[in-house]
Amino acid sequence: MSSATQQNDTNPPKRYLSSITFALSLVIALCVQAGEHGLPDAITGNAGPLTGQNIQYAPSDSQSVGYLAQPSGEGPFPSVILIHEWNGLVQRIKETADSFADEGYTALAVDLYGGRTGSNPEENMALVRETLAQPKQLIDNLNSAVDFLKKQKGSNQKVATIGWCYGGGVALTFALGGEHHDATAIFYGRLLADPQALSHVDHEFYGTFVENDRGIPVSDVENFVKVLRDAGVPNDVHIYDGVRHGFWLHVDRDPQANTRPAIDAWTRLKDFLNRTLL
Repeated sequence: MSSATQQNDTNPPKRYLSSITFALSLVIALCVQAGEHGLPDAITGNAGPLTGQNIQYAPSDSQSVGYLAQPSGEGPFPSVILIHEWNGLVQRIKETADSFADEGYTALAVDLYGGRTGSNPEENMALVRETLAQPKQLIDNLNSAVDFLKKQKGSNQKVATIGWCYGGGVALTFALGGEHHDATAIFYGRLLADPQALSHVDHEFYGTFVENDRGIPVSDVENFVKVLRDAGVPNDVHIYDGVRHGFWLHVDRDPQANTRPAIDAWTRLKDFLNRTLL
């Protein structure tokens, strides 16, 4: 795992080499089953029934229906926009929105596919290509999400985007050309290393990546961090070894390998949101 990358740090991101022993892995697996890991239940496969509601947040797009999860109390609350993976706004993303609400955030899981979801890689990729070919529609959708959240009763007027895979890349695109927001968190999303474009970013970046990712080489992550630093953009970017693309949102796929780095990434994310939204 890399150290937090500060804007004046000239060293490349360090790497987190996983050295979990069998005994420690067994303890972690048992903790996951017992719910004693400190991770959101949504990403460990232990979520209960949904507690939020489907909501139409984009006035000009009747096909896009998001999912809104709200914290208890009167606020004021910060907000997070959750941007789904390549298969669309599925149950796991809605459950994750509930988990963020439990942490005190108003969470809106957006729908960038107009109500559609993919059920296999071919369908997923078709949806990815279709929507990435229309960047203005993506930006307009997310602009509507920011506006919707800021108008919610009890909002503290601060908003972050959090995206996974496809959603991570979209979050980066939105940071470059969308309505002002206060933070961007990317989990293994496609990257851009255009110094001129990134120089316009006015908020901190969080990034979680993995070593063995065929779509996002380590060299691309390191170059992205270098460009952010050169542009004076504060960032916290880590690369995790021993886990696969998608490990954080789907800890339950391999709890022995995923839990320890997922806890670290979750701790970093909460610290990041505290810095940028509170």
